[in-house]
Amino acid sequence: MSVNSETSQYTTAAEDRIPFHLKVVYGMGALVNNLLAAAIGGMVIVLNLGLGMNPALVGLLGALPRLTDAITDPLMGYISDNTRSRWGRRRPYIFIGAIAVGIIFALLWQLPEGKSESFYFWFFLIGSFFFYLAYTMFATPWVALGYELTPDYNERTRLMGTQNFIGQLAYVIAPWFLLIMQSERWFDNMVDGAAGLAIILSIFIISLGVLPAIFLRERMSSTKEKSSNSKLSLKENLVSFFQGFAITLKSKPFLKLCIATFLVFNGFMLVASFGFYVIIYYVFSGDTVEGARLAGYAGTLGAVSTFCVIVIVTWLGTKIGKRKTFFIAISLSMVGYALKWFCYTPSQPWLILVPAPFLAFGLGSLFTLMPSMIADVVDLDELETHERREGMFGSIYWWVVKLGMAAALAAGGFLLNATGFDVALEGNQSEQTIYLLRIFDAFVPFIASAIAIWAVATFSITEQKANEVRQLLEKRRGKLK
Repeated sequence: MSVNSETSQYTTAAEDRIPFHLKVVYGMGALVNNLLAAAIGGMVIVLNLGLGMNPALVGLLGALPRLTDAITDPLMGYISDNTRSRWGRRRPYIFIGAIAVGIIFALLWQLPEGKSESFYFWFFLIGSFFFYLAYTMFATPWVALGYELTPDYNERTRLMGTQNFIGQLAYVIAPWFLLIMQSERWFDNMVDGAAGLAIILSIFIISLGVLPAIFLRERMSSTKEKSSNSKLSLKENLVSFFQGFAITLKSKPFLKLCIATFLVFNGFMLVASFGFYVIIYYVFSGDTVEGARLAGYAGTLGAVSTFCVIVIVTWLGTKIGKRKTFFIAISLSMVGYALKWFCYTPSQPWLILVPAPFLAFGLGSLFTLMPSMIADVVDLDELETHERREGMFGSIYWWVVKLGMAAALAAGGFLLNATGFDVALEGNQSEQTIYLLRIFDAFVPFIASAIAIWAVATFSITEQKANEVRQLLEKRRGKLK
């Protein structure tokens, strides 16, 4: 670590750099993580379309297993933080978790023929609990590992930019799953297609998921204060777990990042479907074919733009700092939301494409900058508490994301009802309904993003602060004399 006197910025020392091929290896974990989420969400439609299950039951199958995340995510984070093994704290769980989640995912979709709706419900529900448990075993230590791969402020941003870029590939692949499952050339029916696709995906998941465990090395070991945790009784471990959980939630910088993420991500998710309604029922007066076609073009443009955004945000974050980059990126996404009000218009339908590149700055920047900033928070927490809690911080952060997503998807239906939308009216929706749809679509995420900027405005860990914390930690550990 050194300081450039002309620019007053720290430059990344050679020993703090992660070789690009190892960044890619870590990114393989992101691809697996996102692919699992996209696959379980995208393939579940088979239960309705292929097996005729009630949509309400399908919704329950998506929601009920995730309720356990409130317990299993932080618990896995604690276990990972406090594991003592010759292979490290994270790598054994990443390796075993990748294999377990791949196998369980494949088995989950081997649905026997001719069974009752009740059978399929309980078969899939029980299987899903095991799936998400294995998913947590893989994902939580993988997230925590990323926080400790480098101690450098800017190299963390480069690492998270790389993993986010690679992880986005899952959302390019996933939209094709439904078409693949219905391929008459390969499968007899959709249910058979799901079974076959799951096996293919499981091989892919296992092959890529074990790579971070094999090729990456953990930089951080346990602190001296935690070295005896393996000898604690069950009661003492439970007390330690809840104490660590409480201390993590008391971290003001961390809470600000959680609040900002909740607002940006769930402001988007809350009205995620509203754009389609505005395009179909306002821009195209109920023409679902033309509306879906142009919405598809906008979605593709947004996906491509997201890759570009990740590159831009990663570069900018190392030049002007993470907080300032967050302000710029989220402000540009707000421009995109505001443009929806003007560009979603019946007179010029192709203007729908204009907001898409701006909107990409929202989520594209969020999951590049936030993990990097959390890694800085972990260092500050160690300075204050003498403990390393990457797993606990990562698990709570992602639990907030998942909890917020579930709440947003549920609330979105009520918000849609509040507009007065009636599918039976097709293109003859009332003026008030169209007006409310447009208002919610453009300005709910706009306002949420504005509040997120306010939340991060007082985030205290700048580049200078992060490097001061690092020096104090290394001096304490005896690495800096």
